[in-house]
Amino acid sequence: MEAWARKNTRFIIDPIVGLIARLGVSPNALTVAGFAINVVAGVLIGLGHLLAGGLVMTLLAMPLDALDGSLARATHQQTRFGAFLDSVLDRFAEAALLAGLAAWFTQQGDALSVVVTFVALVGSFMVSYTRARAEGLGVECKVGVFSRLGRVILLAAGLILNQPVVMIWLLAVLSTATAIQRILHVRRMTA
Repeated sequence: MEAWARKNTRFIIDPIVGLIARLGVSPNALTVAGFAINVVAGVLIGLGHLLAGGLVMTLLAMPLDALDGSLARATHQQTRFGAFLDSVLDRFAEAALLAGLAAWFTQQGDALSVVVTFVALVGSFMVSYTRARAEGLGVECKVGVFSRLGRVILLAAGLILNQPVVMIWLLAVLSTATAIQRILHVRRMTA
């Protein structure tokens, strides 16, 4: 999904990347800014401002997340640390958003949705971890129905459309299913 999105949004992203490059902004600065904006979105969500949190995510954090890697490639500033930082802060950002949602569900007295949010968080982390661990073993592991882009889009849509319960259930089920798909894929590839 990410490769398709990157390919089909280049006509928008490339001119923006060119402008950012001329301003001298580093890819790592964009990564950190995107993370910080996701934390703000998580706080808004936790305070009950679901629409505002979803809009901050969609209009500010997601574009920065799309630009940091493109900027690194365009300016020949790709580094192993930059890739590491991007991956780590993506996990922290997801955690901040889901922590905000769990806080909101807690305020609503919806204990079941708090538990489902925890399952969604674990599932999301396991999607990323299974890929990283597989690649550490030399096995490519991009399989699965629900990558990070899908998770972020679903989260934003659920917040903006004011459907947090439906969204968190879908996120929990689809991310867990994707982690299982990746486990089975690695088993096939290493058996």
